[in-house]
Amino acid sequence: MQKITPCLWFDNQLDEAIAFYTGIFRNAGEAQVKRGPDGRAFAATFELEGQRFMGLNGGPQFKFTEAISFFVRCGDQAEVDYYWEHLLDGGKPQQCGWLKDRFGVSWQIIPDALMRYLNDSDGEKAMRVQAAMMQMVKIDISALDEAYAS
Repeated sequence: MQKITPCLWFDNQLDEAIAFYTGIFRNAGEAQVKRGPDGRAFAATFELEGQRFMGLNGGPQFKFTEAISFFVRCGDQAEVDYYWEHLLDGGKPQQCGWLKDRFGVSWQIIPDALMRYLNDSDGEKAMRVQAAMMQMVKIDISALDEAYAS
């Protein structure tokens, strides 16, 4: 069992959030939901791609911020496009592969190519790729390839 589990505090959308996330991630574990006397979810655990999460319907006191985000590694452009399209449904795009979903949770949808290029031992190539990324909202691997090769 994992030692640290992120807990996501929702106002009152826990059931909706679990359905949303488990409908997007192909390897999602069944949620275990504790319900209050009114039948609404109070707390739950669920799993996405091997990562366990807790969720809580805690009320409107706290909101999500970009200070915490979830980094989704993608093998190719099709995977970037898939997660971008689905997590963005009802949310807002942000710069450099970041988006906020409909609940305000921040996600980074990042292809492996970007990380490989940014960590290249040729500093000039890495800087060109970084400059290209800074102009993007959703990451475009072919544009990164061009920046790397030029």
